[in-house]
Amino acid sequence: MVSVELVEAFRREGAVCVRGAFSDDEVALVARGIDRNLAEPSELALVASRADDPGRFFEDFRGWQRIPEFEEFIRASGAAQIAGELMGSQQVRLFHDHVLVKEPETRQPTPWHQDQPYYNVDGRQVCSLWMPVDPVDRESTVEFVAGSHLGPWLMPRTFMDAEAKWFPEGSLEELPDIEGDRGQFEILAWELEPGDVVYFHMLTLHAAGGATRRRRALSVRFLGDDATHAPRPWKTSPDFPELAALPAGAPMEHPLFPVLWKAS
Repeated sequence: MVSVELVEAFRREGAVCVRGAFSDDEVALVARGIDRNLAEPSELALVASRADDPGRFFEDFRGWQRIPEFEEFIRASGAAQIAGELMGSQQVRLFHDHVLVKEPETRQPTPWHQDQPYYNVDGRQVCSLWMPVDPVDRESTVEFVAGSHLGPWLMPRTFMDAEAKWFPEGSLEELPDIEGDRGQFEILAWELEPGDVVYFHMLTLHAAGGATRRRRALSVRFLGDDATHAPRPWKTSPDFPELAALPAGAPMEHPLFPVLWKAS
């Protein structure tokens, strides 16, 4: 699945689509996990859409230790190996999992953002997969700005209120107005069927529209060889209070981040 051309595209553009990466059984396993998560949300769960939205945008984080379907998929599938080969890493650790469900007629978009500024991790060998278990049309799929993973870091803001709750105002560059002038950017996006997956660098700018039909997806974040702990003086998204004793710059060697794959 991971050709030389795919690796080159990932490193050049920051996002690639891998068609048919997962079997029907693996997709069904993840779908069961998402449905369990919806029925049994954690304390980290949130609704990222407004009360007057005719749909609902549900998110939850860090579920793999309590949702056996997620743990089985993360450990047993080829997901981590694909990530390692795309990143050029000799080993891959789990960072966390993230459930994203947009119910039919959800208006709330996912605004343009990078993921890494929300996290407590430094390093270049960092990537995520975004795996739908429902068909995803062009209007509801995730979009990416090609090459934006090459930098710089851009100001992270809350999705609904655009508040700078992480880095202080003015400390990072602001996001460009992508929607105001889409023609100035190379935007990548793929219609997806269950089994297809998108891998993207944690600094790649991405966004998504609402959903006319149900859109259940699991995102899994992976850490490569150069990922290190970057303690923040604020609550990260998601938060890892268990890492208080892990010093800045230390490898992410902790039971929360198990090694999933090593190059042979």
